[in-house]
Amino acid sequence: MLRGDGSHVGRGLHEDDANLPGVDSDSSRRKQMLLDMINILSELNNDNVTSAPTRQDLRISNDEKLMDAGADIFFRFERRVANLDKELNSFANAVRLLGSSVGVLSSAFKLREHLTTILFLFRENAANLFPRKIPRQSREPLLNPNLMDRGRRTNWRGHHPTPVAEHVLATGLEPDTLPNQFESFARDVVTFLDCLNEFPEFSDDAVNQSMRGFEADLKYWASCLADYKTQFRSPAVQRYVHDLTPEIGGHIDNITGTLSMFIEIGVPTIRLHQQNAVSKILNLSTVATFFSAVTATTLQYSYSATGDVLSDFVNAFWFSSLVLSIAAAVNSLLRLTWKQDMRSPGHRAPWWVLRWIKLSPLIFLVMSIAFFSSGLILFTYSSGQGPVTRTMITVLTAFTSFGLVAVSVCFASERWVFVSEVIDRICSLVRAIWIALHWCRTQLAVAQGYLRPLTNWVATAGTPTELLPYTQAQPQPRSRPTASTQPHTCPQDTTSTSPRHHAALSVCSVATLHSVSSEGRSDENTESRHSDARQRSVDAIRSVIMLQSTTRPMSPRRDSSFDTPLAVDRSGMSPGRFSDPGMSALRGARVTNAIEKLKTLGTLQEMYPHQALVRHLQFSPNGRYLATSSWDRTSVIFRVGESFTTHRTLVHVRGFIGQVAWSPNGRILLTRLTRAVKVWSEDGVCKQTIERPVPVQSIVWLPDGEGFLSVEGSDVVKLDLLGRVLATYHLGQVRLTNIAVTPDCSRLVGVGPSIAMASGPQPSRHTRVEKRIIVYNMLTKTKESQIPFVNDVRDITIARRSPVVLISPEKAAPQLWKLEFVRDRDRSDYAHTSRLSLKHTFGLKFPVDIVGPCQFGGKDDQFVLCAAKTGDIHIWDRETAAPLHCIRPQNTPGVGDLTCIGWNYATDDPMMFATGSHDGKVRIYSTPPEDSESDNTPHAERRFSGYFVYWY
Repeated sequence: MLRGDGSHVGRGLHEDDANLPGVDSDSSRRKQMLLDMINILSELNNDNVTSAPTRQDLRISNDEKLMDAGADIFFRFERRVANLDKELNSFANAVRLLGSSVGVLSSAFKLREHLTTILFLFRENAANLFPRKIPRQSREPLLNPNLMDRGRRTNWRGHHPTPVAEHVLATGLEPDTLPNQFESFARDVVTFLDCLNEFPEFSDDAVNQSMRGFEADLKYWASCLADYKTQFRSPAVQRYVHDLTPEIGGHIDNITGTLSMFIEIGVPTIRLHQQNAVSKILNLSTVATFFSAVTATTLQYSYSATGDVLSDFVNAFWFSSLVLSIAAAVNSLLRLTWKQDMRSPGHRAPWWVLRWIKLSPLIFLVMSIAFFSSGLILFTYSSGQGPVTRTMITVLTAFTSFGLVAVSVCFASERWVFVSEVIDRICSLVRAIWIALHWCRTQLAVAQGYLRPLTNWVATAGTPTELLPYTQAQPQPRSRPTASTQPHTCPQDTTSTSPRHHAALSVCSVATLHSVSSEGRSDENTESRHSDARQRSVDAIRSVIMLQSTTRPMSPRRDSSFDTPLAVDRSGMSPGRFSDPGMSALRGARVTNAIEKLKTLGTLQEMYPHQALVRHLQFSPNGRYLATSSWDRTSVIFRVGESFTTHRTLVHVRGFIGQVAWSPNGRILLTRLTRAVKVWSEDGVCKQTIERPVPVQSIVWLPDGEGFLSVEGSDVVKLDLLGRVLATYHLGQVRLTNIAVTPDCSRLVGVGPSIAMASGPQPSRHTRVEKRIIVYNMLTKTKESQIPFVNDVRDITIARRSPVVLISPEKAAPQLWKLEFVRDRDRSDYAHTSRLSLKHTFGLKFPVDIVGPCQFGGKDDQFVLCAAKTGDIHIWDRETAAPLHCIRPQNTPGVGDLTCIGWNYATDDPMMFATGSHDGKVRIYSTPPEDSESDNTPHAERRFSGYFVYWY
């Protein structure tokens, strides 16, 4: 390819040829034409070099951006875990200076173990989602973080893994163990908090609140993930686990901050209090030691005097006082050692050990003083002291001992009251149990009295003819097919001829399965089974080639242990977007023409039919009318044409209008109120008001027009236009917000937050509740599949002619899911079931706040469009998720913010959609007819009624 310097080369050749003699004018003209062509090609080459990237490049760039964003989320989570691990290590080093810290050290040790395990599981999950961005971690380095250095030294010396490493490697950290790991982690968090609270010297409410909230959320997430224990290799569940990392990281940041404050403030405070307690114990030990010395000194005056009763009592009291004072000093030293040592927590030691260590020094010292005082009084009498001395010593001893006796009596009385209260409670409990047992025995006796005649009658019955006085027919022999012949008697059930070990079969392979003859010799059946296996192998290889040739956004590679293989088309062709070059070229030409039309989108008309926010709007399927609903309690029907005109205004006396829904034939309009649904004709006549006992979240027409569905809590109620209930579908523990129905009216897809059991774990106040997307079979009234979802969902829509589902999350880009029909391996008959798999996420170049439901648009729903709150309108290609068009407003931010958007499916030429805004304005966008388009229209930038139009 020639570069930009081709013109200079051409000019040089021209000048050289002009200087040669004998060159005629014709040759010069031909050379000049050749040089002009070279210059034109050079300019075109420069244009190609500096031109915008193609749609394929944009799609790949979008995939890379989504993968980069997902990888950044994980790396941020990894840094948070590393910070908490570092803080726990600092905490363990700080509390070693404290007494009674063995429990805290052990709990911090286990907490760091589980942090390492959970980080490993999250890394494996993220590596499955983003294999090109996040490397996997080998299991060998997954050692205990506190023994990492020791393990390295051991491996360096003996080349053998540590016992901790062998234990971790033998545990088998599989993805489906994540719920159990969450529960274990929650228990370790509670244990760590309990060990912290064992230090009564300091109480930090911030630590308690953060850890209690983390514990509640861990248990809640574990209970939610337990419902998907066999689906952890599914991309949908892996994506949900990955989306939990920001919330878990937020809890980890809170705990890290509170631990840092605890280390700075709590540990010095506890250390100061423990030092004060130690000084008190030392004082008690000093007093006991000093008193034992006094007792031993005094005992020297009486130990030799023996033979009479008073002298013997004096020696007995003083010797006892000496023993008790020494015991008080020794037990004080024992208590001091207990306080300063890294002992086990208090609840781990026997109760009598704690009582002995805490109370024995003081009790022994009090008893020693009492015995010494008693011996001193008796010594005044045995040594022959005068009456005044004896009286004064007795009175002073009694007076000084009064306080000691009074305090001891108070302690004893309080203890007796406590014991009496406990005894009364035990007696009350025993009395209640006895009353309950007596009542049960009485009721059992009454029931036995009623059942005794029946048991006697059964016992006395001799033959079956006495029990059943009917003529018993003679049993006729009949043939029952055996397990081996059952496939031959039921040719419709072809699944029994296939090997049982196949997880599931594609719906599209039913024709191949039915081609197997159920009659004939066994070798023919074997040959047909081999042909089926070859066909499935070919289909699998074709699917793998398709996956390698196309890059889907955020579509991880499937694990071999996933439940079902990829579905294939009925024609035997892979469902890839580029399975046929001819079809790809045709589709590319059609999308190119559509892009050219999108470039001509402009404002057709602006109307102000409402005085308040426009809540919802929808075109009728026949394209004749546009219906809007507003918070001003009115709904307006416009007649669609070159100029939109007001056809009817529907006034609602009570309640806000949350939604409008046209019937499939476009002749009946439904308006949804809080607890009612109104039925209107196209001429604005109210035919029926259907009252409902519970709030109505959404209404959806059935595609066949036989009725509509009303979303009411966890139930979906099928109603006719007279309000009669035709059927009720219960979707389990989920509070539905929106549903969509497949075109054949066989299944519905519902979305909403899950309802936690009242007796089960509950999420904390700031944690998002798990949302679920459920596929429900309306024919069998069974739930076929469900997937978790993190973000709130505004709306869900199913394409008219393709099995794809468009989900509109709040504060996130829309997602396109594929509804696949497969064989269920968990059922014996391998019946058909359905599941959802993410096709791609529509990327945004900058964060936007999407409002209202996202819509399909264009011919065969080839576009996906959504409106942002600020007025931006984004349009993507449905198949490639490449951004095609963007309309940005020029008005002031906050003025005329959009609230909803609706596409006119009745016409493809011109393309048309409408938007509603906060100020009650309805804006109509349209493309001009093909005959009015000009080839000279500039495509760099166009201005339509205050809007700038851009395309990618």
